[in-house]
Amino acid sequence: MKTDVIIVGAGPTGLSLACQFIRYGINFVILDKKETTTPYSKAIGVQARTLEIYEQIGLASKLIEQGAIAAKARMVVSGEVRGEVEFGEMGKGLSPYPFVLIVEQGKHEKILYDFINSNGKDVLWQAELENFSQDETGVKAKVKTANGETETIEAKFLVGCDGAKSPVRHSLGLTFEGSTFERMFYVADVQIDWKFSHDALHAFLMKDTLLAFFPMTGENQWRIVGTFPEEFAKDEGEVLYEEIEDRIKHDAELNLDITKVNWFSTYKVHTRHVNKFSEGRCFLAGDSAHIHTPAGAQGMNTGIQDGYNLAWKMALVLKGKAEKKILETYNEERLENAKNLLKTTDRFFNLVASPDAFLAYFRTHIFPYIAGVAFSIDAVKKFVFPRISQIGINYRHGSLSETDGNFSVKAGDRMPYFTIEDASIYDRLREPKFHLLLYSDGASDFQNFAAELKNEYASMLDFSVAPLYPNIAEIFGAKTSFVLLLRPDNYIGLISSEVSVEKLKEYLDKI
Repeated sequence: MKTDVIIVGAGPTGLSLACQFIRYGINFVILDKKETTTPYSKAIGVQARTLEIYEQIGLASKLIEQGAIAAKARMVVSGEVRGEVEFGEMGKGLSPYPFVLIVEQGKHEKILYDFINSNGKDVLWQAELENFSQDETGVKAKVKTANGETETIEAKFLVGCDGAKSPVRHSLGLTFEGSTFERMFYVADVQIDWKFSHDALHAFLMKDTLLAFFPMTGENQWRIVGTFPEEFAKDEGEVLYEEIEDRIKHDAELNLDITKVNWFSTYKVHTRHVNKFSEGRCFLAGDSAHIHTPAGAQGMNTGIQDGYNLAWKMALVLKGKAEKKILETYNEERLENAKNLLKTTDRFFNLVASPDAFLAYFRTHIFPYIAGVAFSIDAVKKFVFPRISQIGINYRHGSLSETDGNFSVKAGDRMPYFTIEDASIYDRLREPKFHLLLYSDGASDFQNFAAELKNEYASMLDFSVAPLYPNIAEIFGAKTSFVLLLRPDNYIGLISSEVSVEKLKEYLDKI
């Protein structure tokens, strides 16, 4: 079998990468040891940036229909609510999806899989990568299929989306350094009868352990995430559900009746990242490249963004539009993000569960009473939401980012969200190509500029001119006409106050 790309692993990262390849018209084979998509809820938080990505292929609304918006959080101390935070529209004005969506991973994967099927593709289920080799021309993989036979697949590239224990990463000899939290985590999807309403996340604030209840779709359905104390000595897989339930009741300090258990798991949390995201023609994405605490619902969303970053670059190379060298920027951009992510999630976890005396006192005696007020302040929302939602991730330090002028928004930033005549700017940015946006102050009609562009770059570049409306001028910090070139992943590659074909051509020739 011959193809363009082999994707190893059909979890959210692998499936969403396959969806991107469909969008770019790239042929692929995706395989997984499982029989089908996961039946479990697993990762449940879907961030705004993921929904923005899915909007381009018409899947955002389908995902929202399957889930529930996390509207508020109540903070519980010693069995009583001590504070409440409203965050259903925390990111209003910053994204068309100003919230965190709670949706089960099983439903999420099914939506992605259905999209793949509807485009005439499928996953090789019950297929396991036995080994692979690569040279300057491509990759050759031996795969054991569902019927027990070994099949050889040849491709130009291979992407390992095969989880934290990644056989692809091990075969490439890449390191996965970091640390392991001593405490055992548990997660359980249950049905509960208790005194709290189903309209909010409930965080139980304690001196040295973590306990949180997330409302799931369905009557009285909840996801519980918590930790055992450090002295709890059992290994993963040895913990009985009864021990988890006893821990929950002990830490919650209230009467609750868990009437049904749908699924539970225990695990040790590691915080690690690879030394690099690629080796030759083989790449890593998702948990195979980075793992961390579940704080902030970042892991799955980060893996989806890995694929979103890689797909357009690989598509350009496969279509002969760019040299293979552009693929080096995948590691350049995503490794820096992985390092920053691990620091952020570690800090957040320490804030909610560290046994440090000062943090424990702040968590149980101060934070519940000030959080509601703090999160109602616009400045706090504008600081917190971009970090949680992942819309604030940037590649400003990357070699593909070029800022020419004094702008508030820089090259390497995600294209800011705003509306023009009540329509989202993202409505104009769905085509899988570069987008050149020219915001004009009216001093010139730029007809020659437009004509030259269409002659030379019509096949790979979408071009539009719009007035420099006051809201656009304010967002970008611009007083006169300017131009910005968006990469196919809607990050700004070039932003310049010099509107010239030469400037644009110089940038495109570079990449």
